[in-house]
Amino acid sequence: MLASKEGRGTELISLYVPPGRQISDVVNMLRQEYGTASNIKSTTTRKNVQDAIVKVQQRLKLFKEPPENGLVIFCGAVPQNGAGSEKIETYVIVPPEPISIYLYRCDSRFHTEHLQELLREKETYGILLIDASAVTFAKLEGRRLEILRQETSGVPGKTRAGGQSARRFERLREMRLQEYFRRVAEHANETFLPIENLKGLLIAGPGPTKYDFEKGDYLNYMLKSKVIDIIDTAYVDEQGVKEVVDKAPEIMRKIRYIEEKEVMQQFLYEVGHDTGLATYGEEEVRKALETGAVKTLLLSEGLDIIRVTAKCSACSHEEQHTLKSQMLTSFEQSLIGKPCPKCKVPALGIAHTEDLIENFAQLAEQANTEVEMISDETEEGQMLKKSFGGIAAILRFKLQNQ
Repeated sequence: MLASKEGRGTELISLYVPPGRQISDVVNMLRQEYGTASNIKSTTTRKNVQDAIVKVQQRLKLFKEPPENGLVIFCGAVPQNGAGSEKIETYVIVPPEPISIYLYRCDSRFHTEHLQELLREKETYGILLIDASAVTFAKLEGRRLEILRQETSGVPGKTRAGGQSARRFERLREMRLQEYFRRVAEHANETFLPIENLKGLLIAGPGPTKYDFEKGDYLNYMLKSKVIDIIDTAYVDEQGVKEVVDKAPEIMRKIRYIEEKEVMQQFLYEVGHDTGLATYGEEEVRKALETGAVKTLLLSEGLDIIRVTAKCSACSHEEQHTLKSQMLTSFEQSLIGKPCPKCKVPALGIAHTEDLIENFAQLAEQANTEVEMISDETEEGQMLKKSFGGIAAILRFKLQNQ
């Protein structure tokens, strides 16, 4: 809702205050911005910006310090019904997770993207870097990287001495290595098993130790089943973790492609075998969602379609239209002078627009339906977009009219 609001000129303020930032510092910054705003040439814009800054300052005074997760304030003159109908609106939000950004922005829109990033589903990947000298445990959650634990092995380096003492040393070293591997596995189980949404485990490190550890029967079977790749790095510390993260996007993209292929193959199977457990097209899928029949909703990331509600200001008649976003202006012009089908008065206008993906995602949430966003970079993704209109569904049960 906030993202859809538009101001007249640059009159909408977005303020992000991270935890730990002094409120007094933020108030002083706003005082300076108030002075800077006095240079704005437009009388209306100057008044609206300064009024919004005062409102933000008033809200900030209610806080001795930012909440644990930080504080976000949106404030500005938002048109209520065309130019000249602006009204100052203020929204104070405590984020669901800690924010790290400190931002003040005066624009024609509210900058909600940093909050939206927090609301995205975050898949967590475990990272285990190991060699014979040390091990590092880390997790990658969304874009957030966290080092969880670091341990040294206590295993001595390889000896160069010859004879029987060298063989005895090697046997003792092997025993210490096995004990080290068992200790690493225990720490891995304690660290990664409690993570509810653990998507996979990446094992990395320099040299062959990582392969010896992975092949051995050390890890809990549930963690072992989540190992998705073994990666070579030059380091085993924090620098090594960053190496893994640099390589991880490509690995995760491949995993996501495999998942997308699997869900699309299931949909194509239901269509090809005429099981009655698949449907596609906007209207068909919408009806299936409304009856609670959809198990998995498949939406193409390439969909650039909006759902427009046109309303008659004379009799309140409403009608929905689906069209490509670039056609919105011409559609709006086509309504000028067009008589309302109900009262025949030419009073039709656009009352509301909504992205079709967002519209279907809301319907899916109400129906407790799983949503799969399918990229159009795979053959199956292209097929969904071109052959099935970018909208398809795998059903829980057959629909009566099928």
